[in-house]
Amino acid sequence: MNLDNFRWQHKQALYVPWLLLLILGLVMMSSASTSIAESYTGNPAHFIIRQCFYVVLGVAAFYITTLIPIKNWQRFDVLLLALSIVGLILVFVPGIGHEANGSQRWLNFVVIKVQASEVAKFAAVFYIAGYLVRRQDEVMQTWRGFIKPLVVMFFVLILLFFEPDFGAIVVLMGAVLAQLFLGGVKAGQFFLLMLGALLLSTLALGYESYRMERLMAYLDPWAPEHVYDTGYQLTQSLIAFGRGEIFGLGLGESIQKLFFLPESHTDFVFAIWAEETGLVGALVALGLLVFLVAKIWQVAWQAQLKKQMYAAYVAVGLASLFTLQTLINIGVNTGLLPTKGLTLPFYSYGGSSLIICCVMVAVVVRINYELSSNTETDSDANTKREVAYA
Repeated sequence: MNLDNFRWQHKQALYVPWLLLLILGLVMMSSASTSIAESYTGNPAHFIIRQCFYVVLGVAAFYITTLIPIKNWQRFDVLLLALSIVGLILVFVPGIGHEANGSQRWLNFVVIKVQASEVAKFAAVFYIAGYLVRRQDEVMQTWRGFIKPLVVMFFVLILLFFEPDFGAIVVLMGAVLAQLFLGGVKAGQFFLLMLGALLLSTLALGYESYRMERLMAYLDPWAPEHVYDTGYQLTQSLIAFGRGEIFGLGLGESIQKLFFLPESHTDFVFAIWAEETGLVGALVALGLLVFLVAKIWQVAWQAQLKKQMYAAYVAVGLASLFTLQTLINIGVNTGLLPTKGLTLPFYSYGGSSLIICCVMVAVVVRINYELSSNTETDSDANTKREVAYA
């Protein structure tokens, strides 16, 4: 295989699943949203039209992001985190922040509502990666180097806690833990941090009564006191999976989306897809996500082997965000985890999630390109002219 063919095939490993996820996600969300869109707006295609607009923005954001060298992200990672913190604060400002379902999570920009936590998770990955590169020895050898970034993250978590967005807290902390582990944090410090995160999660669980009610409903959603209350979403989701069986009822033929399952086009879009396409369709949708995440982990591994540690830390953080968000959403849909509002990457309705997911994949594409370009430059000086490609 010649060099050009190798480079082309290597790039498609990320482009192809990304495009397939965009297409499949649009199909899934379109099918799940028609009934609720007609009820809310009188137009069954309302959410479909808006999601198509978000897809266009996502593709544009993807292309622009691939033009940005990774060193530029490293140069401005602190500023990016600072701006994301400002966004988390602004959600509490009347007229700027937007509330939905009791949560103050969105910034209202008229044309699009931006979920501040999505930007904060993305920014935190770059900040932690930059800190680990700048303070590598301090992180590995002293408690001070280990604690300083956690103080910054704790402030971010406090803002997320009061929105509230407990799911974003879990996903963000999981990504930070993965980055710190790769960064060489001592085992004792790492496990102490995990213990602290567990204790804080327990305290947060008991802080609001509705969280305890969700936990009780999760343990026995079919109990008479839960089945039409806090366990309702879970029982209806499980019914959707049961109806789907092996091959499903057929695309567009879901019964649960007819106002039985709340949030059928957002948090529980996977349950509707499983009802309509069965186990086979569910495995295909999940397999695409798994393949994309596996390729991101592979890029992270290659970056580490080539001693490109900032790129490696970033790729690990982004892979962790995708992995955790997928696991939590699927876990909630199937009853393996307590009910928690968290979108499924690429599949759930929403502009913030979709655009940020596209940007995250684009960052990994850029890392992958720069790694392959460096390798080729070392082996063949004549290929330097191709470095300008994004």
